[in-house]
Amino acid sequence: MQTTGMTLENYRWAEQLVEARDPLGALKLIEPVLDDERDNVAVQLLAARAYFGSAQLGRAEATLRRVIELDPRDAWALHALGRTLERAGRGSEAGPYFRLAAAMCPEPEYVTAAWRYTPSPEGTD
Repeated sequence: MQTTGMTLENYRWAEQLVEARDPLGALKLIEPVLDDERDNVAVQLLAARAYFGSAQLGRAEATLRRVIELDPRDAWALHALGRTLERAGRGSEAGPYFRLAAAMCPEPEYVTAAWRYTPSPEGTD
């Protein structure tokens, strides 16, 4: 991991806080360097996880969109963006992200989410 604004030690500490379900504690370490780490996918993903975990859905969405801009092949970020939109009550916008994530990486969780938002063919119930 490239560390220009965030030390590896602080990154790992923030990661442990997110995993321990203390996203606000993690954000105290991440947010001061987030602008400096704008092109660092790992830091942006960690911030997105912390924002999602603390129900800051607008920030999670913006950060995940940045991650996808940096790495459009990140199926986890696509699925997480779908979950963020779904949690924000914007399920119709979540569908394409769920379907793309499932197409890229057919993990059961991704496929199940994609299926929920796949329109049924005309004439079927």
